[in-house]
Amino acid sequence: MITPDTTPERVLEVAKAAVRGGADVVQLRHKSLPRGELLTLARRLRDATPDVLLIVNDHVDIALLGGADGVHLGPDDLSVEAARRVAGDRLLIGASASTVERALQAVEEGADYLGSGPTFATPIKAEKQVIGPHGVAAIAQAVDVPVFAIGGIDESNVGRLALAGVHRAAVIRAVSDSKDPEQAARRLRAMLTVR
Repeated sequence: MITPDTTPERVLEVAKAAVRGGADVVQLRHKSLPRGELLTLARRLRDATPDVLLIVNDHVDIALLGGADGVHLGPDDLSVEAARRVAGDRLLIGASASTVERALQAVEEGADYLGSGPTFATPIKAEKQVIGPHGVAAIAQAVDVPVFAIGGIDESNVGRLALAGVHRAAVIRAVSDSKDPEQAARRLRAMLTVR
C-alpha cells in the first residue's frame, strides 16, 4: 500500500487500516510534505506499523533516519548504485521499471525489488505508457527479484493481474479513497492471491 498525499493523521489512519486488512508493505510517498515533516511521519509510520516492511519513496536519508526497511527510487532520484553506497545493506532498495531492459539494468545495479507499470491508466502517471498486466508479467519473468505491479490498480481490474501470473501490487487510491480501507485492502489481497 502506498500512502496518499494527505494529512499525516490520515496517512497513519489509512496505513494502519491497510495493514489490518493484510498489506505487508507500506510505502511512504508524500510529494508535498516538507522534509522535516516527512521524517517525522516516517518515524510515526514505523511505530504504527512495526510488523510490516516500511519503504520510503525517493529519500535514502529519510529512510535511514526514519527506521524504514527500504527506499524506493524513481528515475529522477539517486541511482540504485549510489543509494547502495550510502545505505550499504541497511536498506532494501527498490527501483521503477516499465520495460524488461530497464528491469534487468536495475537488478544488475543492485535493486532488491521492482515497481513496474503503469499497469493500467492512472492520473498519477498520466504521461507514462500503460504496459498492462502482461507487461508486468514479462518483467517479473525476466528477473529474480520481487516485482510489484503499480498504476491504476483497483478491484475492477486486479483479477487481470492474477490471471497474468502477477501476485504483488502496490495501490494508493484503491485503499485510501475507500470508505473502509481495511476491507478494501483485504479484498484486493484476496483477489491477488487467487491462483
